[in-house]
Amino acid sequence: MRVYLLALFIAASVAYLTTPLARWFALRWGAITAVRDRDVHAVPTPRLGGMAMFAAILVAVVMVSRLPFLESVYANPRALVGIVGGAGMVCALGVADDIWDLDWLTKLMGQVLAAGFLVWQGVRLYQLPIGGGIVGSGGLWTFLTILTVVIAMNAVNFVDGLDGLAAGVLAIGGTAFFLYAYLLTRDVNSGTYAYASLAALVLVVLVGACVGFLPHNVYPARIFMGDSGAMLLGFVFSAAAIVVTGQTEQVLDRQRFPAFLPMVLPFAVLLLPLLDMGLAIIRRVGKGKSPFHPDRMHLHHRLLALGHSHRRAVAIMYVWTAVFAFGVAALYVWSTTTVLLACGVAVVVATILTLGPLRGRAAAPSLESTP
Repeated sequence: MRVYLLALFIAASVAYLTTPLARWFALRWGAITAVRDRDVHAVPTPRLGGMAMFAAILVAVVMVSRLPFLESVYANPRALVGIVGGAGMVCALGVADDIWDLDWLTKLMGQVLAAGFLVWQGVRLYQLPIGGGIVGSGGLWTFLTILTVVIAMNAVNFVDGLDGLAAGVLAIGGTAFFLYAYLLTRDVNSGTYAYASLAALVLVVLVGACVGFLPHNVYPARIFMGDSGAMLLGFVFSAAAIVVTGQTEQVLDRQRFPAFLPMVLPFAVLLLPLLDMGLAIIRRVGKGKSPFHPDRMHLHHRLLALGHSHRRAVAIMYVWTAVFAFGVAALYVWSTTTVLLACGVAVVVATILTLGPLRGRAAAPSLESTP
C-alpha cells in the first residue's frame, strides 16, 4: 500500500505544480471558456487542465517503474503503454478541441482511434463472469471495449459542468475502485505477497491527478479541465475497469458474487455522469435536436434550480457518488444485508440533503402568514 500512496503523492504533486503552467498555455493559446447562456461561471475561464493531469499520470507511472514492488506490472508493459499512450492521444485531441472547438464527428473519430489503440495493446474485455462461468472473447468484445471507453469519455464530459465536479467525482469513485482492485489482487495472490496490480496503479495515479488539480478547480475555479481533462479521466478510468475484468477468472468460488463487481462498480462510479448523459440524449432527441445540443437541464443545473449554492451542489454530487461507489465496493468486504442496510441509510441522508431547499420553500408561506 505504501507504494501506491507514493504514486498518489507524486501524481498529486505534479498535477498541483503544473496546473498553473497549463493555465498559462491556455491564456497564451486562447483556450478560454467564454460565458454562455448555459454556463454557471461568471467570468471567462481558461481550460486545458487536462494537460496537467496527463503530466501527473505520466510522471507518476515513470517514477515508480523502478520500484521492486511493481516489477510484475512493468515486466510486460504493453498494457500500460496502451493506457498511457491512449491517454496521451485523448489528451491531445482534447487540447485541440479546447483551442479550436472541433466538431462532434472529429472528436468521436479521435476517441474511437484512442480506444482502438488501447485494444491493439491488449487491453480489452475478453472475459466476463456470467451464469457461474466465464464468457470467452471474440470480435464482439473488441467492439464492446471501444464502445465502453467512448461512452465513459463522453459521460465524464457531460458531467463536467460545475467547478470541481468532474475531478471530485472521479477522485471519490476512483478511490473506491482502487480499494476494490487492491483487495482483489491481495486475495487472489494470498500467500505470495505479490499485491502489485496494473489496475490499482492506474487508478491511484488517476486519483492523485484529480486531487492535485482540485485546489485550482474548486469554486471559483481559476482553470477548467476542459475536454482535454474530461476525456482523459473517462479514458483512464474505463481502461482500468477493463483491466480488472481480467482478474475475475482467478476469483475463488467463495467469492463468486464479488466476481461481478468489475462489471457493476464502474457503472456505480459513473452512475451520475451516465444518468446525466442518458437523460440529456433522451431530452434533446425528444425535442428533435442533436444529442450534442447544449442546454441548462443537466443534473447540476437542476440542483442549482432547487436553490443549492454552487459549492453545495457539487458536494451533493460528491455524496451521491460516494454512496454508490463505496456501497458497491463494500460488497467485497461485508455481507449483502449489511451493505444494503448501510446504503439505505446513506441514500436517505443524501436525499434529505438534496431536497433540503424544498423544506425552506414550504416553510416560507407559513412564516409570511404569521401575524
